[in-house]
Amino acid sequence: MADRKPRVLATRLFPLDVEARLTASFDAILNPEDRQYDGPALIKASEGCDAIMCAAGDALTAETIAGLPASVRMIATFSVGYEHVDVAAAAKRNIAVSNTPDVLTDATADIALLCLLGAARRAHEGTTMLRTHNWVGWTPRQLMGVHVTGRRLGILGMGRIGQAIADRARAFRMTIHYSNRSRLPPELEKGATFHADPDAMLPHCDVLSINTPMTAATRKWVNAERIAKLPKNAIVVNTARGGVVDDEALIAALKSGRLAAAGLDVFDGEPRIHKDYYDLENAFLLPHMGSATVDTRNAMGFKALDNLEAFLLNGKTPPDLVKAS
Repeated sequence: MADRKPRVLATRLFPLDVEARLTASFDAILNPEDRQYDGPALIKASEGCDAIMCAAGDALTAETIAGLPASVRMIATFSVGYEHVDVAAAAKRNIAVSNTPDVLTDATADIALLCLLGAARRAHEGTTMLRTHNWVGWTPRQLMGVHVTGRRLGILGMGRIGQAIADRARAFRMTIHYSNRSRLPPELEKGATFHADPDAMLPHCDVLSINTPMTAATRKWVNAERIAKLPKNAIVVNTARGGVVDDEALIAALKSGRLAAAGLDVFDGEPRIHKDYYDLENAFLLPHMGSATVDTRNAMGFKALDNLEAFLLNGKTPPDLVKAS
């Protein structure tokens, strides 16, 4: 029928308001059990579908995309990052890909500060001491951490999230250093010190915040050689992509005391993270919750739907179209 609603497969259990709009606009196939599709299951589930609304962690590899039914014309990911979607393979199939930029900046920046403060002030050790009934009361040397006020914060990747982190860090009178593909104009730089060479920034980082996309060039960028360039007792914070960090190198530096602490919200291979992180008292760990507020997750879903509606209902280019590099 000419007036049938386009069919969209939702690969995950999305927020209630998002699914309500999805089902109102489309013939939606939902996933109420939130089961994770592997490639073959995703191919089978998308039979007869016009589009797929996916999320980070879905294996939309070249092999999976090559096997998708001919009916699939679009993939809308419920995320800013899209490394889980082989965009080049989608382009070969003439499948449009969209993402959800610009809606999780503040939420992620908030979590970065939580990771920074949690790591610096030994929050994991403190809460563990309480919850295991091992707190014996205040003592003069108990849980002495790192004082962040006035320290130097180095930001690797000064996009919107990096800038939002810098704004928050200025409230702690932190001195901002940053490295980016290009220097920001003065009104965005706000007095921060630019380093064209990110390696040259590292000696100036009492805290290093990773806010760069995951690319071939940034894969395991934070390695043993670069950790050695950081000041002794520096703190590493990662709220970007787990693969930017060499886990073995970071864990070794945390075990040896070369680094004071780390605050991590993302991990390579998550949710199957490196087992040695669990035993590190000086690692403040969160389960990839940078965007986890009701407002932000709804905004992500609505942006994904804006893209799907533009393309499937109005015949327009998705406003957040991802182009193959």
